[in-house]
Amino acid sequence: MEPAHRGLGRCTCCFWLAVTFDTVGLLVLLLGVFVNVFFYDLLIYAGAIIIFLSLIWWVFWYSGNIEVLAAELEDDVGLLKKDRVGLGGAVRRLSSRVSTGIRNSFRRNGAPSGRAQRSRAVPPEPQQTGQVAVAMATMAPDTSVSPEETREVDMPPAGT
Repeated sequence: MEPAHRGLGRCTCCFWLAVTFDTVGLLVLLLGVFVNVFFYDLLIYAGAIIIFLSLIWWVFWYSGNIEVLAAELEDDVGLLKKDRVGLGGAVRRLSSRVSTGIRNSFRRNGAPSGRAQRSRAVPPEPQQTGQVAVAMATMAPDTSVSPEETREVDMPPAGT
């Protein structure tokens, strides 16, 4: 038998966090409105943002307290009744047979599954222990350009 949840429900932590965020946000916002400081706009925006962030905790509290009957959950979490008949039961049986057949055919053909497949796929290459020599040389800038080649080119004016 499930314990009876009274008052705040199951997620009391989320409830109190939401109330705390609302209270702190409102205090910061009211400080920004009524206290004469040069950073009042920062306080107003910060208070509004804190109040907005409290919505996250309210959503967590609300969604954590939603009650769903087991009869409504049976399709969603795999609590299907075995004696189902009709088109839905036939489709489920067919789907189960096809997926089981495909799964078994992979096992019969010797195809490894999961971790064994990854570990046997490619043998590791032996590591090289020697050093590799890299040749490096410095390059001097090319100064063979004549002054005539470096003159500016006249461009026609761009029209708009």
